[in-house]
Amino acid sequence: MQKMVVTQRECPARRVPSGEPTTIPEGQFITINQALGGNYTVTFQGNMLRIDGTDADAIGQEPEVLSFADDGSGQIVEEQVWQALDSVYDPEIPISLVSLGLVYKVAVDQADKGVAIQMTLTAPGCGMGPVLVSDVKYRVAKVPNVANVNVELVFDPPWSREMMSEEAQLEAGLFF
Repeated sequence: MQKMVVTQRECPARRVPSGEPTTIPEGQFITINQALGGNYTVTFQGNMLRIDGTDADAIGQEPEVLSFADDGSGQIVEEQVWQALDSVYDPEIPISLVSLGLVYKVAVDQADKGVAIQMTLTAPGCGMGPVLVSDVKYRVAKVPNVANVNVELVFDPPWSREMMSEEAQLEAGLFF
């Protein structure tokens, strides 16, 4: 699916594979190379970038709506953090990180307005690790009252397919 489009507004993006945040200015030609898991992999000025599905309107696509009700308490709702995590998909297997069993721990610090996440990758040498970390930070930061997100990649215990939900195993063709 290669498709040339023009940015409709300034668009936040992240470099592949470093995950470094960048911005594509309005009115720029970009090429959409792939649309998987609600995100877009694009090429702009020779750089491969990832655009979050919540910003898809900036490239003329239907945006993914990710919204959370703020209950007015000023508190971070952990269930909403998990909902945000469940909306992040592996870039090569369009299955959520939560269903894949990649999220090991979530800790909410109400005083600091922070969320600390321990997660892993399907393989320790996965080149998309920094992009996944930036995807997680971007999505979790959309939860009301979250001021900072810290993601730690851990590899103990090592990930295995048994950590996947049964539904994810079925979807990936691994359940028999």
